[in-house]
Amino acid sequence: MSRFDRYLLSQLLALFGFFSLVLVAVYWVNRAVGLFDQLIGDGQSAVVFLQFSLLTLPNVIRLVLPISAFVGAVYVANRLMSESELVVMQATGFSAFRLARPVWYFGLIATGMMLVLMHVLVPASRSALAERSEAISQNVSARFLKDGQFIHPSDGITLYIREIAPSGELLDLFLADDRDPAARALYTSRKALFARTDDGPKLLMVDGMVQLLGTKRQLSVTRFADFTYDMAGLIEAPGARNRNMAELSTLELLQPTPALETEVNETAASLLFEGHSRIGQPFMALASALIGFSSLLLGAFSRFGLWRQVGVAVALLLVVQGIATVATSVGESAPRGWMLAYAAPLIGVAIGMFELWLTQRPRRVGPAQAAPDAVLPEGAA
Repeated sequence: MSRFDRYLLSQLLALFGFFSLVLVAVYWVNRAVGLFDQLIGDGQSAVVFLQFSLLTLPNVIRLVLPISAFVGAVYVANRLMSESELVVMQATGFSAFRLARPVWYFGLIATGMMLVLMHVLVPASRSALAERSEAISQNVSARFLKDGQFIHPSDGITLYIREIAPSGELLDLFLADDRDPAARALYTSRKALFARTDDGPKLLMVDGMVQLLGTKRQLSVTRFADFTYDMAGLIEAPGARNRNMAELSTLELLQPTPALETEVNETAASLLFEGHSRIGQPFMALASALIGFSSLLLGAFSRFGLWRQVGVAVALLLVVQGIATVATSVGESAPRGWMLAYAAPLIGVAIGMFELWLTQRPRRVGPAQAAPDAVLPEGAA
């Protein structure tokens, strides 16, 4: 690798890292606000919020990397053109394809990062996130128990807990069961514990009493040292969790079976497209970098900047992204639609190469520009 390649590649990687950090931070903060309200509002701790936030990061980075590659390539090209560095290199005989060689290196590095994310980190994080969400949904204390508040976990059930001890004990519990109008029951206990059994969750109450009110308005009071209340009717027993398509490995997606289609409730065409999309989508980082860099090479040096070329680059990137969206909607339903997963990256790379080819073509010089350079006949002055 030549000194110029190392110099340009270092510039691209530095700005790529900077813009990735900024975009990930902005996107993550936007998502974290809603996640914080949801988790903390449900009684979860800050540790759970941090776990969920970290598990969402791989998918956020996957979405941001192609944009960061594009912005980094445009920024570097614009700066080098404005400082005449690329103009000098072109004057020394560097072709547009030669100038773009470090951009290829840069795009392939970003593509490699995307491949690791798509095939390893994102599926693993999605699976861990789903399992953690399932565990929280089955956590009775987190779902129903909030000290100092009247909770209604089910119709006809009212629950109040004065305090939840750090050990998990429920202090000064009150439970009203009005589901059966013929036998209304009030349970009070000095402390209680939740326990999961094979028959479902149980509420173990210690040192309390039961007050039963019958249809004839007769009240009976029973004191107990310990009492077990069945919570199975209030809380659904956990069943086997079905994975979704984002949790599957790439090998499973590329070899769908009827059992897998039933588990994720998706068609074979949709699974195949998702699998090939994990292979093709990472190359959008390469396509974005090429489009951003080659679009700015189309413009000559100008003291007023290259804003028109920047606009062209953004428009071309939007076109490629539109192609990707259409390909996804069609490819997920067509039997052989998986081939469309490679359409957008291939078209994006082709656009970048075509722009480099256009840069190689000699520009036509108009009569008004050619007149000052015309050689006057001897003695014409």
